[in-house]
Amino acid sequence: MDVKAIREQFPILNQEVNGHPFVYLDSSATSQKPIQVIEAVDTYYRSYNSNVHRGVHTLGTKATSAYEGAREKVRRFIHASSSAEIIFTRGTTTAINTVATSYARANLKAGDEIVITPMEHHSNIIPWQQAAKATGAALKYIPMQEDGTIRLEDVRKTITKQTKVVAMTHVSNVLGTINPIQEVASIAHEHGAVLLVDGAQGAPHMKVDVQELDCDFYAFSGHKMGAPTGIGVLYGKKELLENMEPVEFGGEMIDFVNLYDSTWKELPWKFEGGTPIIAGAIGLGAAIDFLEDIGMDNITKHEEKLAQYAMQKMQAMDGITVYGPEHRAALITFNLDDVHPHDTATVLDAEGIAVRAGHHCAQPLMRWLNVTATARASFYLYNTAEDVDRLVDGLQKTKEYFGNGF
Repeated sequence: MDVKAIREQFPILNQEVNGHPFVYLDSSATSQKPIQVIEAVDTYYRSYNSNVHRGVHTLGTKATSAYEGAREKVRRFIHASSSAEIIFTRGTTTAINTVATSYARANLKAGDEIVITPMEHHSNIIPWQQAAKATGAALKYIPMQEDGTIRLEDVRKTITKQTKVVAMTHVSNVLGTINPIQEVASIAHEHGAVLLVDGAQGAPHMKVDVQELDCDFYAFSGHKMGAPTGIGVLYGKKELLENMEPVEFGGEMIDFVNLYDSTWKELPWKFEGGTPIIAGAIGLGAAIDFLEDIGMDNITKHEEKLAQYAMQKMQAMDGITVYGPEHRAALITFNLDDVHPHDTATVLDAEGIAVRAGHHCAQPLMRWLNVTATARASFYLYNTAEDVDRLVDGLQKTKEYFGNGF
């Protein structure tokens, strides 16, 4: 994988920040965008901006073809069996909320259970809290091990015949834990439950085959994989989606409307009310083309090496705590002793290095870690070992700065 050539496709990386060459280590929050995506969105607005599905004129036909072509690219990217199973949303949050509202509230009742983990992003906790309150179902948590992983033994103990929904992140956005989704799906299905996977940190970094995973729903965002903000995907098994009601009503998703009742379009359009995120979908399609040209396996291997290298360098430092398992996805969450993570991030920013500091939309996990906040460096296909070296040098400067009484 020619990382130098890849970096040249990302215009934003070719700049200085605070007088230093820019090092971007915040891809878990949002990735940078390759020129191919920027140009695809620009071309849409310059050349064939039009609404989709509604007009027979040339621009409308071209926009519809590009929009639906992007849906087919997504289908291939995650190996869904039908494009009808691909719903465009605003992002992972909207996708999860769609399932928690449409599926869960219609199928849960008092005495049922929803099972999640303490490592979830808020977007995969709060919708289930609200679904539990609305239906009387109980919310249960699979316990975690000290290194931030879960054991299948504990999954089997937590999921019962009362469990109707299991919701779990593919990859933790804090710990880098990669969860055993296929095995969890099997356990959930043995008990008659459905499994939703938060793939926000999975789909951008590894090959995803939803049929092999056998998950019932898989949600992810475009902006974490080189696509524009405001576009995401909900995959759902067709038989489940067909029996779910839309959560937004209006134009685009209707089949027939009379004064007192209406009927819906077939999948996937019944879940896409209103003018859809056309440019975002086209940009997502371009991002998928870009990633597949490089190869998802190549991206995964590159990121694994970076994560291992970063772990070795950081664990060799004194006065630092690294959270999460040894085998992890491409992110490192950490704290320097006696230095607030916001101060760490501020000093690194002065060195031209962008990292994330805060609770990372995972406050229950912060409490589990017994911290209020952490710093996080997250890597993507455009990062290098030199970026890791810059990070480690920046952390040493941070320690020296605060160690001298400042």
